[in-house]
Amino acid sequence: MTLKSDSLAFALHGAALAVLQVRAGVALPQALTVVFARPGIEMPPQSRGAIQDLSYRTMRALGRVDALLARLASKAPTPPVLHGLLCVALTLISAPAGSSGATYNAHTVVDQAVTAASSDPDMAHAKGMVNAVLRRFLRERDSLMQDVLREPPAQFNYPAWWIDALKSRYPRNWQALLEAGNQPPPLTLRVNRRRSTVAAYLAQLAAAGVAARQIGADAVRLDTPVPVLQIPGFADGMVSVQDAAAQLAAPLLDLRDGMRVLDACAAPGGKSGHLLETADIDLVALDNDARRMGRITENLQRLHLDAKLITGDAARSGWWDGRPFDRILADVPCTASGIVRRHPDIRWLRRKADSAQLATLSAQILDNLWQMLVTDGKLLFVTCSVWPQESEAQAAAFAVRNQAIRLPAPGQLLPGESREGLSEDHDGLFYALFQKPGISQASASTTA
Repeated sequence: MTLKSDSLAFALHGAALAVLQVRAGVALPQALTVVFARPGIEMPPQSRGAIQDLSYRTMRALGRVDALLARLASKAPTPPVLHGLLCVALTLISAPAGSSGATYNAHTVVDQAVTAASSDPDMAHAKGMVNAVLRRFLRERDSLMQDVLREPPAQFNYPAWWIDALKSRYPRNWQALLEAGNQPPPLTLRVNRRRSTVAAYLAQLAAAGVAARQIGADAVRLDTPVPVLQIPGFADGMVSVQDAAAQLAAPLLDLRDGMRVLDACAAPGGKSGHLLETADIDLVALDNDARRMGRITENLQRLHLDAKLITGDAARSGWWDGRPFDRILADVPCTASGIVRRHPDIRWLRRKADSAQLATLSAQILDNLWQMLVTDGKLLFVTCSVWPQESEAQAAAFAVRNQAIRLPAPGQLLPGESREGLSEDHDGLFYALFQKPGISQASASTTA
């Protein structure tokens, strides 16, 4: 059976394939790329959008649906794509009333899930099981939901270790942080100050019938997200998609024309573009992933900006020409625990030990980059983590090791909290700013 590309069954099947890959350790964006590129399968934009939407919804509900499946099936459904299909379907029919997930008629979901199973040779034998499991859930919904929601992973849709870690570090607002990570993110734009102003761009949006408001110096948030290519001025480089918290990096570096600047771990190039929009600088954009370097090129070309792109390891110096930098932006590798609302698969892919391993790598990167900074130069340490081991503890240890002068910076930003000049609807980033002292300053610091 061939499914119509505009059917819910087609979207359910595609999302099931994506969930299958995430279960195998593949990040959701890469999993979706594979699903969209299946040979011989027609994949119009609306079908891609539907599959992506269902996949992300499922990642935000995986704790709940896993607990439900454990009660509805005597053993884990096989093959894995069948397990994925049941997860996606249960996500839709178990969504709380009034939530963004509760947008499909339950009986339609059941019917289309059975159709999706029937279309796949690997699942066709189990279409009766799909029907039975989903209809049993609908019959016993109240008692099943009451039962599973006693379990924290099902209630909050995070692994137990993640919940426990947040409770320990943020005892007063751990639940709010979990809930913030389960909300779909807003669409925030950065206005390219070389091409327009916030006021002029808001007027352009209003003329196009797009409601939006200013939430930062260059930041505009759309009331209702739209596909990127439908954003007025995006293709022409007038705006870029960037979270409000991420837009703090460029201003903190206090850039001036003529400076030599390094953006380490630069892909996909969002912050590189902002640096170049801020001042006429000599920018080097570095990343160790040759494939992702292409994203930097695409972003800068769209913005009509230029930088020197280098593929290299920020923890080593083989790529460096020996000329020091006036400013360094070090957006180091981390668990990405502060951006789970944008990447809900992260919570299921990460392990408790990852934070320590990534903190060790980040320390190596920071120490290496510090040697490339001019005296009195500034290094901005950025991470999108809420775990102190990767953020504040890392910053404090770095300052001691390198006798670095720590300058004012936002520190830990948490999703859902308001700061001066920043709305509450932002990602969870951490910022620490350091200045490299001269010989006299270092000596005085050591003596003290």
